[in-house]
Amino acid sequence: MTFEVACLSKYLTKFNDAKNLYVAYSGGLDSHVLLHAIASLVGANRVIAVHVNHQLSSNANNWQRHCEQQCSALGVNLVCELVDVSSTGSGLEQAARKARYDTFEKLLKKNDLLILAHHADDQAETILYRLFRGSGIKGISGIPETRSLGDGKLFRPLLDFSRTDLESYASTHDIKWVEDESNQEIVFDRNFIRHKVLPVVRDRWPELVSQLSRSAKLYGEAGHLLNVLAEQDLKIMREKSERVGWSISIDMFKRLEKSRQKNLIRHWVAEHKMPPPPYNVLDALLNQMLLSSLDAQPLVSWSGVELRRFNKKLYLFFADFDNSSHIIDRKKGISSPAQLSISWDGFNKILLPNNSSLSTKISSVGGLKIHKKNIIEIRFRAGGERCKPFGRSGTNTLKKLFQEHNLEPWLRNKVPLVYVDGTLAAVGDLWVCDDFFALTDETGVELKWSFSKTYTSVID
Repeated sequence: MTFEVACLSKYLTKFNDAKNLYVAYSGGLDSHVLLHAIASLVGANRVIAVHVNHQLSSNANNWQRHCEQQCSALGVNLVCELVDVSSTGSGLEQAARKARYDTFEKLLKKNDLLILAHHADDQAETILYRLFRGSGIKGISGIPETRSLGDGKLFRPLLDFSRTDLESYASTHDIKWVEDESNQEIVFDRNFIRHKVLPVVRDRWPELVSQLSRSAKLYGEAGHLLNVLAEQDLKIMREKSERVGWSISIDMFKRLEKSRQKNLIRHWVAEHKMPPPPYNVLDALLNQMLLSSLDAQPLVSWSGVELRRFNKKLYLFFADFDNSSHIIDRKKGISSPAQLSISWDGFNKILLPNNSSLSTKISSVGGLKIHKKNIIEIRFRAGGERCKPFGRSGTNTLKKLFQEHNLEPWLRNKVPLVYVDGTLAAVGDLWVCDDFFALTDETGVELKWSFSKTYTSVID
């Protein structure tokens, strides 16, 4: 298939509807061909090129200057972003990709469109790379043509065209591009596939690239059907937004066959933008969650995610929902949350050091009876605390009361305990102690205890 500007005409409405039309521009062959074609189609004044300088090559600044010169010649506005790439356990290649996409995500606003130059050869490399890593259907369905990114969307219109097609276009239009020398380094997995694997396989199957692209579309269709099935299954799971994370009914979950259970877990995790569980973790997860004794509280974790079972529910949440381990203040002799005592006025919202907050509103019926003259403190469970909730005949330990209340075990040491003039008056928003319950002719405040993704420490 020959690539030319007319090939993009079918996307003209999509391009014109974008508030800002960005093109990811490295200065290489693929992105330069894309930028030239898009500018020719919609007009250079409608396009904004985005160049990310990873600072990984001694030539990085030269490439940026090349991009500036070429955009100037085309009459295209250019945005250059400098990023620092720190190699993590996933390697330098993945770290650079993350830095690049993080930059794109910050840039895109509502109704913005980012166009990328991935082509059919890139698709083939991606499918093989993921296949060699043992990916499932979603992975080997390859690079999606479009998806959300930040508040905008990204779009890849060149997936049906090969690198040879783009080289032909570049030759016709006398396009000059830069070559990243790292593209020749076969220490990187994708480069190894590109230079060592694909040439050999293509000698035997010349149509390999187009065939893999066809397979990607078929896998994509299969993946879509699995998502539809998982969405239907999730609807009957009675998903509930919990104080921390989300839960589903374990009894309903058990009714699914094992393959559908796995499909549901993958989908559920993806819905909440969490890292997918590795294959071996998924098997362990099902065994521990479904086969352990009824009184057990199994936990399976991966990549900062936790899945727990309690009270006939499966709970899914981020493991770092509580960051109280970061509040140790040795100058004040504080080494654990149980030693904290936080002053509070009892009326204004307060952010707590375990990433939760307490807020109030005036209650017309019941609630916590407090006055501005009271000394109010927030403490956390140290052990041995007792309380008589309003309406009960006697006192009991918090441990026993939490069990009766079916409070999740991982939250029991996180509950803010409200003390009024040195006496335990309320336990989070779970209950108010008997002597502090506002009666009909008294003013009370209704407490709301919730966890937040933002954190402001109350300790300097």
